[in-house]
Amino acid sequence: MADRFSFCGEHLILVQCGTCGVKHAIPVARYDTCLEEGGYWHCPNGHTWGFRKGREENQRIERERDRLKQENARLIEEAEKAERAKERAKSDLRRHQKRSAAGLCPCCNRTFSNMARHMKTEHPDYNIVPLKVS
Repeated sequence: MADRFSFCGEHLILVQCGTCGVKHAIPVARYDTCLEEGGYWHCPNGHTWGFRKGREENQRIERERDRLKQENARLIEEAEKAERAKERAKSDLRRHQKRSAAGLCPCCNRTFSNMARHMKTEHPDYNIVPLKVS
């Protein structure tokens, strides 16, 4: 962190150039403006230093990053939830197929040797849609 001090009534901040290592002072107001809004200053040897984007811009970018992380986590959770529902549906389908193959009526849970005739006579409105499990 840079040191702040006053010299001849002027509030200054002591900074060190990252290129040449020279310590120099700049007005606090200039430093704060560069920090808040983005801007540059030069060291005594002419190297440019400062902040490309202001603090508000960085905060906006961080908020956007956080929002995107939350959105990504939500989408992953939804995908996992959909995958669990798919597996549950496959399991239910397999169970119903096994029960039907064993002659168990899906409506009245009774066993019949001729399931097709029973379904046609007792449950004519039952819509059987052949499903394929992949």
